Amino acid sequence: MDQRHETLDDLRLRLAPALARAAVFDGWSDAALDAAAADEGVDPALARLAFQGGAMDMIAALVQRIDADMEARFADGSLGNMKIRERIRTLVWFRLEALRGVEEAIARALAIQAMPQNLGRSLALGWSSADKMWRLAGDTATDYNHYTKRAILAGIYAACLAVFVQDDSMAKADSAAFLDRRIDGVMRFEKAKARLLGGAGTPAREHFDLARFLGRLRYPQS
Repeated sequence: MDQRHETLDDLRLRLAPALARAAVFDGWSDAALDAAAADEGVDPALARLAFQGGAMDMIAALVQRIDADMEARFADGSLGNMKIRERIRTLVWFRLEALRGVEEAIARALAIQAMPQNLGRSLALGWSSADKMWRLAGDTATDYNHYTKRAILAGIYAACLAVFVQDDSMAKADSAAFLDRRIDGVMRFEKAKARLLGGAGTPAREHFDLARFLGRLRYPQS
């Protein structure tokens, strides 16, 4: 892109990877922003203008950059021949792989996102990323499944991210196994839900507690 015509949104996306690298050492701070600007040849004053919202603006830019990279990577339809389980696994793993080498920065980001004043924006970012993953996976649901699928996937991704940043196993094998277990749990749930919805009597929705289910995904018993 011609940087003479770069918008502030474009600039935020361009600086995001360098910001994450700098945040490993300096946290999501002005010092990290100045380092990222220097790496990318950007006027520090312009970088400060682009990130007036501070740390959450920086973290949001990284999430949005990964969203954009994911959409670009899978725009070729390469997911089309996979089963839905493998599509979702591939998309989640792509996002996790994008964070290799900056785990310390992501651990700090998760702590910032968990602050009460940031929860609303953090949830919105997670929902948006989950929506993009489902759309790339070919989901066309428009009923309540549209919402439950995104809520569940956002919970899976958040849980996997928390494991990934602490994982020192070879090739992140523990994270990969954790992701597989969470997806297996969802597939079992979807099959059970389909059976319930196909039966008579009390609607299945009255038996399904989404908050409880997400809690089990994030804090599994095993």
